[in-house]
Amino acid sequence: MIGRLLAKRLGMEYIGMDAAIVKRAGMPIPEIVEKQGWPGFRDMESAEARELAGRDNLIIDTGGGIIERPENIETLQKNALMFWLKARVETIVARIQGGTERPALTEGKTFTEEVAEVLERRVPKYKDAANYEIETDQLTPEQIVGIIIQIMRQRGLRVDANMR
Repeated sequence: MIGRLLAKRLGMEYIGMDAAIVKRAGMPIPEIVEKQGWPGFRDMESAEARELAGRDNLIIDTGGGIIERPENIETLQKNALMFWLKARVETIVARIQGGTERPALTEGKTFTEEVAEVLERRVPKYKDAANYEIETDQLTPEQIVGIIIQIMRQRGLRVDANMR
């Protein structure tokens, strides 16, 4: 949602990597994982990152698992600012609990336990990958987009010329 809103505000193209992978594979993520396992999905994710990394004026919603492979971050950082949209476990659970687009990442755990375990493992990777961290728990999507645009301006990026 943030990526799509940011792209609209900046007049840029938006790409959700998960949706692009689903379209390319011709099947939903749970089916990809069932047929090829998580490594197969991560291979598709890495290929998508390589393809998108060379493009300009693009907002990419990478999804949270992109950091599972360091080469993905190296690829994307060559031509991008990376924003870590931080949230507490409770906030993440509330935001994504009803989603059916992802199979479980861990077995035999409640959804909240799974989110907490995955987040704990990924936090150091997010911290290393991000150019900027934004605490999102108490912010609306519009406020988050405003912060990102402010950061881009501070970096000297021309955002006003593209804004609608």
